[in-house]
Amino acid sequence: MSIELATDDGQAVLPGDLSQSPLAIRGLTVSYGDKPAVFSVDATFQPGAMTAIVGPNGAGKSTILKSVLGIVRPLSGQILIHGKPAARQIHLVAYVPQRASVDWDFPARVIDVVLMGLSRELGLLRRVRRTHLDRAMACLARVGMERFADRQIGQLSGGQQQRVFLARALAQDAQIYLLDEPFAGVDAATEAAIIDVLKSLRDEGRTVIAVHHDLSTVSAYFDHVFLINTTRIAEGTVAQAFTSENLHAAYGGRLPAMPAAGQAG
Repeated sequence: MSIELATDDGQAVLPGDLSQSPLAIRGLTVSYGDKPAVFSVDATFQPGAMTAIVGPNGAGKSTILKSVLGIVRPLSGQILIHGKPAARQIHLVAYVPQRASVDWDFPARVIDVVLMGLSRELGLLRRVRRTHLDRAMACLARVGMERFADRQIGQLSGGQQQRVFLARALAQDAQIYLLDEPFAGVDAATEAAIIDVLKSLRDEGRTVIAVHHDLSTVSAYFDHVFLINTTRIAEGTVAQAFTSENLHAAYGGRLPAMPAAGQAG
């Protein structure tokens, strides 16, 4: 089994110009039991851009993110972050999981959740200094949640919880932000607040990659799209890849509500 190719000195083998991509995937295959979740998937994500990973349920969208993070172990393939094996560069990545996958009964205050994003700096002894608290509060302010800092996370609404987890990711000051359905089950105000923060990250030169299920907002929210249904269907700018032909190839007869006229050619 080969997860990533390497030379004798341990450096990753970089086919083409993959060293220029913040996140590049080649030949990724992941299986849960006998069924492949993704099969021989290639993807090259662009720097300073917002990319939507789009496809039907069970298409392998979340599996791609979990493979990058090392949560699941691929059968084969290569994952590079800024041209180096992902395991060595994972500190450059921040992750916002699906809200449904989080145990919201865990007894933690909002400020404590955000401070988790500073765990590399805090170390094993978790010595929280005023500078750490100030940074955490600044991240909460960025998502409009600073007045809830002392509230128990389980007491918040779904949209508020999602904002807090985004603040935790912001505290990491990462170069790449991976989000798994960040708008699922949130109110319209939260969705607008989240997309504003994500666009500001992009404008700062960060790379934002989000699993996304609402086809009607892809064109408004994202610069690039990666369409998948176990294997790669298409990738590119929204204008290039987010077409009716590619959507039908990905979804087949199970295509959900189509984007408004002009949003998918």
